[in-house]
Amino acid sequence: MIEIYSDELLSRSFSLRAGDRIYLSGVVYTARDAAHKRIFQLIKNGDPLPFSVKGSAIYYAGPTPTMPGKVIGSCGPTTSSRMDVYAPTLYDMGLAATIGKGPRSPEVIEAIRRNGAVYLAALGGIGALAAKSVVSLEVIAFDDLGCESVKKLTFDKFPLYVGVDPKGNSIF
Repeated sequence: MIEIYSDELLSRSFSLRAGDRIYLSGVVYTARDAAHKRIFQLIKNGDPLPFSVKGSAIYYAGPTPTMPGKVIGSCGPTTSSRMDVYAPTLYDMGLAATIGKGPRSPEVIEAIRRNGAVYLAALGGIGALAAKSVVSLEVIAFDDLGCESVKKLTFDKFPLYVGVDPKGNSIF
C-alpha cells in the first residue's frame, strides 16, 4: 500500500498507476449532485467557492447522520458517473482528485490526463469502513442540503484504489 496525503496528490500523482492500492490521509471535501449544481452556479456567477478547488480532492459521498460519540455516520461513495458533466471543468480548475465508485467517461479521463490528476476508486458498500478513517468533519457549505452539504473531512489512512492514473490508464 502507498500512503499519500491529500495535499501531495498533484505533486505525487505521476508516481501512481491504475490499480495501485493507497491509503489517503488529509483533507477531502464531499460533494454530490445537488452540491455540484450549486458550485457550478457560483462558478457561472463569478462568486467565491466554498473551498479552493486547486489541489483539492472531492469525495462523491453524502454521509448519513452522525451517531452520538462518532465523528461521522456511514460515508460510502456514490456513483461517480453522475458527476461526469462537472468533473472536466473542476479538473481544469486544478482539482487533484475525485473519489467515488464506478468508471468515468472518456471526457473525464481526458481531463484527468490533461491535468495530471487522478480518480481514486472506493469500493461500494464500504461506508462503515470509510467512517472509521474520518477523524474530523465540518460542514462548510449548503447546510440546507443535509447529507449532500459540502463537508470538509480529514481522513487518516482511507483505503482506496487508483481508478484512473495521470496517463489516462483505467482499471475499468
